[in-house]
Amino acid sequence: MTGVVAIRRNGTAGQAMELLGARDRLLRAGRELFGAYGYANTGIEELCARAKVPVHVFQQEFLSREVLLMALYDEVATHGLRAAENALMAEGMEDCSTEERVRLLFDAYVKAVTEDRCAARVAFVEVLGVSREVDNHLATWRAMWIEFLTSEAERAVRRGEAVARDHTVTVTVLNHSVDELMAHHGRRPRQVDAEWLTDELTRLSLAMILSS
Repeated sequence: MTGVVAIRRNGTAGQAMELLGARDRLLRAGRELFGAYGYANTGIEELCARAKVPVHVFQQEFLSREVLLMALYDEVATHGLRAAENALMAEGMEDCSTEERVRLLFDAYVKAVTEDRCAARVAFVEVLGVSREVDNHLATWRAMWIEFLTSEAERAVRRGEAVARDHTVTVTVLNHSVDELMAHHGRRPRQVDAEWLTDELTRLSLAMILSS
């Protein structure tokens, strides 16, 4: 009886490990297939074949392709946000000018979100125009970035480097500009490299935040 219980327990543990591995494989398959062939051109069966998991496991983990797509976006967005936050918390950043600070912020962000070309294409190109649900998910992230960048604009005001005003609208426009430039990179990664993106994002940000 003890042996049967042990087998059942080991079987349950083995199934749990298999499901954990399946999720990772499905995420990797999504990055590769959505990034190479597009979200619209990739079905669940193809994802499962690439990940070597049955369809019912996909449905348990993600319910739909849209949920997988949003999970892939979250990976890239979280990686970028953490990189930017870490850059701002680095030693000496509090003494930097707004120009230096913004450049370092975007340098860290751009390097983080573009290190995997397939993931970048999925996050900045394939998510566009998919559905209202995906659009709402992206809007939640945009609101977070608007708050983040608005705090940087307010810091510039406190330092006397920007005019005191409501920067929310300006930062909202800036955030959309960031999305457009990242989508441009996602479509043409060899033509639009990380250094160019950092330069352009820094230039736009300073022009909008520091303008009188």
